[in-house]
Amino acid sequence: MTSTRREPAPEVVLAPDDHVLGDPSAPVTVVEYGDYECPFCAAAAPVLRRLVEESDGQVRLVFRNFPLADRHPYALTAALAAEAAGAQGAFWPMHAALFARQERLDDAALRAYADELGLDGDRVVGAAAQPFGDKVEKDFAAALAVGVGGTPTVFIDGRLFDGRMELGALRRAVSGGDGGLEPGPGRQRRWPFGLRRAQREAPAEDPQQDDPGDRCDH
Repeated sequence: MTSTRREPAPEVVLAPDDHVLGDPSAPVTVVEYGDYECPFCAAAAPVLRRLVEESDGQVRLVFRNFPLADRHPYALTAALAAEAAGAQGAFWPMHAALFARQERLDDAALRAYADELGLDGDRVVGAAAQPFGDKVEKDFAAALAVGVGGTPTVFIDGRLFDGRMELGALRRAVSGGDGGLEPGPGRQRRWPFGLRRAQREAPAEDPQQDDPGDRCDH
């Protein structure tokens, strides 16, 4: 009887400026491309945190920015704020605060969330946050390079997870059951959006609603 063996997952190489939740040397790497104004990302955030925290050090989570700024007017400024908070040693607390209070992500709110975390709120908004646009832009380009077309998009050890963002499904995929895992997609065309042109205050909310489903598509 011939058995079918699972092909080895590609090695996941992290950048020095990647934000890692969990044991940095964990054997399983989950990479999420997300948008702070996407409701599906907000719903996935506590699930992914539990996946890491209840893995006994076997899973690490990396979050990379994919702000859908044509649909979510505050997504980019929120991403900049999270990165700026990371420079003050508080990326993950700010990450959690942004998703928990997703209904308000204007500059005044971002400054207040940072202040509550004991950070310098003035350093997470406006001109002070603009230098972090390079990191956001790099994350965005990396997402396009692997075919990301919406949020949240999750890869487990380099393989696309296309199941539902539920703890059981994620645990099965992490354990090697292959549930919801697909080979990484190919390159997708570049989305024409100038990340460097972010304004301090975002424009009014686009009245177009998110498509039904379990992710925000651009």
